[in-house]
Amino acid sequence: MTNATLSWQICLSDPPPADFVAEVMRCVPGVATHHTAQLLWQRGFQDLAQLPGLLDPHQYRPTSPFAFGAEMQQAVERLQTARSRGEVVAIWGDFDADGVTATAVLWEGLGQFFTQGETLRYFIPNRLTDSHGLSPKGIEQLYQYQVSLIVTCDTGSTNPVEIELANHLGIDVIVTDHHTLLPQRPPVVALINPRYLALNHPLATLSGVAVAYKLVEALYTTLPEVPQKPLEELLDLVAIGLIADLVELRGDCRYLAQRGIQQLQRQSNPETATRPGIAKLLEYCKRTGDRPMDIAFGLGPRINAVSRIQGDAHFCIELLTSQDAQRCAQLAEETELANTRRKGLQRDLIQQITARLTQVDQSTLPAIILADEQWPTGILGLVAGQIAQTYGKPTILLTITDGMARGSARSVNQIDLYQLVQTQAHLLEKFGGHPYAAGLALKVENLPLFTEAIYQQLRQTDAIAPPQLTIDLVVTVADLGKPLFQALKLLEPYGAGNPIPRLLVENCWFAQVWHQKLKDRRGQAIEYIKTHFELWDDATTHGCKGHWWGHYKDEIPPGRCDAVVELDFNPEQRDYEIRLVAVRPREAASPAIATPLKDWIIDWRGNAAALASTEANVEWVTQCPASWAELQAWFRKTYPLGKKLALAYSAPPFSPPEQVWTQLIGIAKYLNRTGQAITRHQLLNRLGVGDRVLQQGFRALELLGFQISTCEHALQLTGQTAPAVNERDLILHIEQFLQAVKEEQFRRHYFYQVPLTTVQWVAAQTLRAA
Repeated sequence: MTNATLSWQICLSDPPPADFVAEVMRCVPGVATHHTAQLLWQRGFQDLAQLPGLLDPHQYRPTSPFAFGAEMQQAVERLQTARSRGEVVAIWGDFDADGVTATAVLWEGLGQFFTQGETLRYFIPNRLTDSHGLSPKGIEQLYQYQVSLIVTCDTGSTNPVEIELANHLGIDVIVTDHHTLLPQRPPVVALINPRYLALNHPLATLSGVAVAYKLVEALYTTLPEVPQKPLEELLDLVAIGLIADLVELRGDCRYLAQRGIQQLQRQSNPETATRPGIAKLLEYCKRTGDRPMDIAFGLGPRINAVSRIQGDAHFCIELLTSQDAQRCAQLAEETELANTRRKGLQRDLIQQITARLTQVDQSTLPAIILADEQWPTGILGLVAGQIAQTYGKPTILLTITDGMARGSARSVNQIDLYQLVQTQAHLLEKFGGHPYAAGLALKVENLPLFTEAIYQQLRQTDAIAPPQLTIDLVVTVADLGKPLFQALKLLEPYGAGNPIPRLLVENCWFAQVWHQKLKDRRGQAIEYIKTHFELWDDATTHGCKGHWWGHYKDEIPPGRCDAVVELDFNPEQRDYEIRLVAVRPREAASPAIATPLKDWIIDWRGNAAALASTEANVEWVTQCPASWAELQAWFRKTYPLGKKLALAYSAPPFSPPEQVWTQLIGIAKYLNRTGQAITRHQLLNRLGVGDRVLQQGFRALELLGFQISTCEHALQLTGQTAPAVNERDLILHIEQFLQAVKEEQFRRHYFYQVPLTTVQWVAAQTLRAA
């Protein structure tokens, strides 16, 4: 999240009643604190009778799977018939973490009643070539395997045409799903979907994997003498899918997640582990499986990464369910490599989109809808979610291939994205999802009309508002330890409606700040940054260690700050630490400097009309800086002269690094051929890079045989000969140049967007130290 677009909002609520606080303390004596009670109260968990089951899953009474009514009964009866007749049953899953774990639950659960590989098969679409849901191609493939019954999981509610095809081929369909229902029930044997239950029903928020589990539970209840494995052994898979899918964890949903995490803990202990694949993934992500965060930031992204990068997620079922430790180790390593690749692609795409958005006046657009021919389909949903949260607007990102625009949509501010997009169904070729996330496809020729229609609908609502960072509690650094961690852990698992608590630490500062580029399992650097630090304030004698994913150390302002953090436990270090969510400098500075700074620095970035201003006594910064050092030089130069400083640079250009390299070679060849010279300033402007990057480019050109000399303040590039080094060294230097371009572009875009308050703060600190 960028500080430039976020407003901070502290949750304000009256203190909980004394009897409520007492009941919380009674339920979990010695662990719960006033922080626990305060958070429960302000999040609406105010029913005293429900507190014991909320805080302790063993005191919760789970709901019968037959609460789904006749649909569940019909599904069980059809499965019993298939078992007695020896029919071939196919599980049709989905490629995200919820769909993959749902497939694994049915594979193991139905595998107690059918023979895996013979009368039981599974099928998962390819994320990169297919779409969510049933497809004619897949149904016809299953028909060739003599399948007579398909059981879907996490999909199928919106596929009436495909279900008709299956019926025509003599294949019955049972749908287990949690996505939005169509007005007309599809022609299925059974439709098990919590969306037809009341909103306050304890099963109403189940995800796909939890619905699949309920179907297996119903079979276990009906035929208790058949299964050889305890039903509870499926709960770790259920927890992974539930938490990875970000559903609202209340009622049975919360109970299943709590029980599942207890089961998941067994996988990190060699003496109790039952799933070698999950055990290996936990080892790779350095987690113990006892926290929802181990899924949200560890297992979930890794499982999702397989289909995002490779398309085919079939081997994930083997990874999650196989007992072959050697095979699982191999699959886990493939999964880890896919995840590191996903991180790099995600960061690159966010930089590209952010650069494009700087060219547009966002105040005029109620949504972000962008398309590109080069964007990787697999990560569009992830990036759309980040962009939506950053800019506070529904976001739709599409990739264009063969005349079609396909991609993902993510929502914010309680906007029902499904209903919004469905109003344009006549323009769509494919669409599915739920209120906060959806996938869609349409012809490129329909994209302008679709975009304008979405804009028009949103302009008629009042749902679009600047994004807010909601803060739950105000604490000090001294609070950031075990007691607070244990008190907040009682609210886990977190999810929609019960997010990770955000903690505000005021008037603090950072020390020991450094960043690193992450590497994959093979030691290759990936384009993903993690900044480490210690957080201090006046209330402590020991700093609290922390990190900030996806950010450089230069993004942490010097001096006193306000910081929003999340408290976590690092099992590898056996210590408590924080994740930085957002930071901004304290607005208060020394009286001698603070007052003049408010009027001294003028923010005219991206405002071409400002360049025509006749305001006198102003120094203009027209070149977007790439470091604080560049701006600090302007501060030291301008302030003593009594001149104002205008930040008047345009949005920095965004050119693919390979294009910059091609342009540099072209200029070098032209100068060599014509004998002309070029000034360094002209070359920098032509390429849109800084001097450090240009020096890296010169080193690569020299290896290509160019001679670079200076004559009368101008550069001459002459005498291209055969390369002076072997090809590998040349490629290495070119890659270093490309990396330098990419790094500088990111930095310039940062300084184009950095809040004016941060600039003023750094200026104050610079002048104070001068």
